Amino acid sequence: MSFSPPPTPHSRASKEDERRFKTITSTCEWVEDYRPGGYHPIHLGDVFNNGQYKVIRKLGEGSYSTVWLGRDLCNNRYVALKFLVSEISRPTEVQILRHIKNLAPVESPKHITQLLDEFQHHGPNGIHNCLVFEPMGPSVNTMVEELPQFKPRKRGMNVRYPPQMAKSILKQSLLALAFLHDNGIAHGDFQPGNMLFTLNDIDSTPEDTIRQEEDVLARSISPPVQRLDGKEDKWAPRYLCMAQPLHIFITDPPEKPVTPLGLRAPELILTGAVDKTLDIWSFGCLIFELITGHPLFWAPGSEYEDDDHLLSLTARLGPLPDELFHTWGVVVEGGEPLVVEQTSMEELFDRAGPDLEGEEAHNVKALVRSMLQYDPAERPSPTEILANPWFRKIEVQSSL
Repeated sequence: MSFSPPPTPHSRASKEDERRFKTITSTCEWVEDYRPGGYHPIHLGDVFNNGQYKVIRKLGEGSYSTVWLGRDLCNNRYVALKFLVSEISRPTEVQILRHIKNLAPVESPKHITQLLDEFQHHGPNGIHNCLVFEPMGPSVNTMVEELPQFKPRKRGMNVRYPPQMAKSILKQSLLALAFLHDNGIAHGDFQPGNMLFTLNDIDSTPEDTIRQEEDVLARSISPPVQRLDGKEDKWAPRYLCMAQPLHIFITDPPEKPVTPLGLRAPELILTGAVDKTLDIWSFGCLIFELITGHPLFWAPGSEYEDDDHLLSLTARLGPLPDELFHTWGVVVEGGEPLVVEQTSMEELFDRAGPDLEGEEAHNVKALVRSMLQYDPAERPSPTEILANPWFRKIEVQSSL
């Protein structure tokens, strides 16, 4: 048996033949990403920032971070701790949050998750920026599954928000979007997974009721992390934690938008053009989805996902204008025009049978159609949408 220490891992993603660890099948982050430049190894009960924050629960993970529920021992409150991979030295997220807070210190807490603190932690994989947020509740994406009317889940159930709840979600998210646009910020990933419900008085909840236990049998944590060569590894944790989210956190914004496939505007697909009107297109898709319970555009991931999405757009909204169509570069055999079976957005809306009266349904379809303009300059602004009679009548319920 060799007692020599293991070599320092590469600071890049491991190749298949460079794997260090035995396979872990638990639904966690990839263990091979615990390397220089990657995740910081964290265990339940760890304390950070000179004893201020104690980790008690894993909330989630993304390509650029792991997120944990922590107890702020100095201020007697719960916080969300977002540990970034060490290769991210200047988190864009922080710059945007500071910018917004400075511009609108009173308004920003009404719409944006609040950054409470930030600190750096030196670990075996480098220097990690940690962002401290107020803890939030479920995302709009996941909350619908928790509604009591869908438990137990039965075959054939149409899982969607009740009309008034859907309207309230849409109005509050539109108010947040208007706030961002008014302050010169385009979101770029405006979708249900990034819209969060607030938590009611979480600080009064005893720690032992929400603390995550180190229990492999209960699938709270993974089996032990083990190197293939049997040596100890200082760059990885002893175990991985299964996410037990209070909500889904946004990972660090990449250099280009990461909008889900079905919410992408045509100019983003074809030319990579980015501006605030992308958020309006996504919001139009979101109205359709929350009211009907179904996505408007279906774009399965594959090597042809862009073509599939563009075909779906033409089927729902009509043919692309010439300038976009020529950018697409599809080859049409024999010079014949491209013909796609048409099922319009309006027809799909009616087929879904939303719980809206005839005139209201007509107004919503017209509103969605106005947002899904192929010409970005023709799309309304958030302020103009808020002035629409349908939105003006919506009474906001619980906060997002």
